[in-house]
Amino acid sequence: MEKRYIKSRPETWKGRLSGENLYLHEKVVCKNAEKDLVPRSANKTFTLLGYACDEGVKRNQGRIGASEGPDAIRAQLGKMPNQLPDADQFWDLGDIACTDHDMEASQAALADIVKQALHTNAFPLIMGGGHDIAYGHYAGLRNYLGNEKTLGIINFDAHFDLRNSSRGNNSGTPFYQIAQDCKEQNIPFHYLCLGIRKDANTQVLYDTVRNLNVTYLERDSFDRFHSQEVAAVITSFLSKADTVYVTIDMDGFSSAFAPGVSAASPMGYSPDIVVDSLELIIRSGKLISVDIAELNPTHDRDEQTAKLAASLLHFVMHQIALL
Repeated sequence: MEKRYIKSRPETWKGRLSGENLYLHEKVVCKNAEKDLVPRSANKTFTLLGYACDEGVKRNQGRIGASEGPDAIRAQLGKMPNQLPDADQFWDLGDIACTDHDMEASQAALADIVKQALHTNAFPLIMGGGHDIAYGHYAGLRNYLGNEKTLGIINFDAHFDLRNSSRGNNSGTPFYQIAQDCKEQNIPFHYLCLGIRKDANTQVLYDTVRNLNVTYLERDSFDRFHSQEVAAVITSFLSKADTVYVTIDMDGFSSAFAPGVSAASPMGYSPDIVVDSLELIIRSGKLISVDIAELNPTHDRDEQTAKLAASLLHFVMHQIALL
């Protein structure tokens, strides 16, 4: 049986040396998720975990390479300044791998570590990998929360990723799978998509959205010119959920900002509206975890997409640290 969990590797963290923890590669502590996740104090802890899996993208007929995403993000994040309080901790838990095509087993392994991390009072930051990361991530959250709390999902994406999974699971089916699980468990399916492109979703998907009562904003309305509308939609969605999970698909950004993705397009949105939205979500105090999906270093240009992904995680951590 394949060993899915790969321990974190200190050598992946490099950058300018200050001797004073001025950079995140100096702050990070590499931990073994199989041994080191134990209950701890109330100080904030941010835990990175990679989902090094291409299988969902491959099944969805996309271009592979996203399995290299986690290390590409680490390479950029480590160089960034550390402005976290000294008492806050920053851990790298390593990766969940998938080299035997058993994506479902890798999703289950991801769910297990997410649940463990949450039990240590940590904030999970998960790095993909294809957007099938979302199903494993959600499963871990739901296993931790139980069915009593309402969990909202906010997806920054060009695609609904609500493809019917009757012919198998892939990177385009995670939220359909989640919706079906919610139906079976008789709990609400709360799902908000921001940045949807008409030229990237079929009519069947729009019909599915209507049937599942999914809330969404299309790309034409997801920019700073419509900031009040965006804020109103997010605020309304937040009011209906006890806690919220955010997933950021890098292919939602215009390829001007994010060329290194599984499905690039120049017609995406810009980073500024995403950062504005994240700030609003974080200020609500309801955000429980974040993941980044579909970064494909094989097709990146000057590490531009990896730098954007790292900057988003840097922003999330430091904004949460201010709460």
